[in-house]
Amino acid sequence: MKTADKYTMVRIIFAPIFYFLYMIPVWTGHGNFLTACIMLPLLGFAEFTDFLDGFYARKENAVSDFGKLFDPFADVILHLTAMFCYVQTGYMPMAFLLLIFIREYSMLFIRLMAVKQGVAIGARKGGKFKTVLYVGASIFTLGIESLIRLGINLGNALPVLKIISLVLFAIGLVASYTSFADYLINYKKIVSKN
Repeated sequence: MKTADKYTMVRIIFAPIFYFLYMIPVWTGHGNFLTACIMLPLLGFAEFTDFLDGFYARKENAVSDFGKLFDPFADVILHLTAMFCYVQTGYMPMAFLLLIFIREYSMLFIRLMAVKQGVAIGARKGGKFKTVLYVGASIFTLGIESLIRLGINLGNALPVLKIISLVLFAIGLVASYTSFADYLINYKKIVSKN
């Protein structure tokens, strides 16, 4: 396995670990402090691997069709896992998660159709911007949850922070469908042939 693909794999491995760490206090009522200390660095590093896999793919001249599929797949696994956690604790509406799920797996389906025709669809600017919004919303939301778990009283700021979190997810949702439309327009020949 190439270095870039190893970094991509980290996101897939970290996704269930993040889920269990996040949910332990929800299920048991214990472990707030410990999970708060681990989750943010864990998620931060997992997201940083998205930069590292691209960096090493270019550095080692190892950009591949497999990597073009594996990278967005790992992104989706990690992002949807984190978003599912936020739904469980009331930061994000289930409707947002469902719409993002539909968009992401529709995009993966288009990528698979393209592969069937010998075309590997790489990331476009809109897709990268959408990912940045997902990451920003996720880290911001996890920051709120971590402060709460550390016992820091956010007082009147908490409702405002939750609204900001919701708005960030809403912007990410809009950006995700905007970028999806961009992919459909630019790869309409692939879609129409199937």
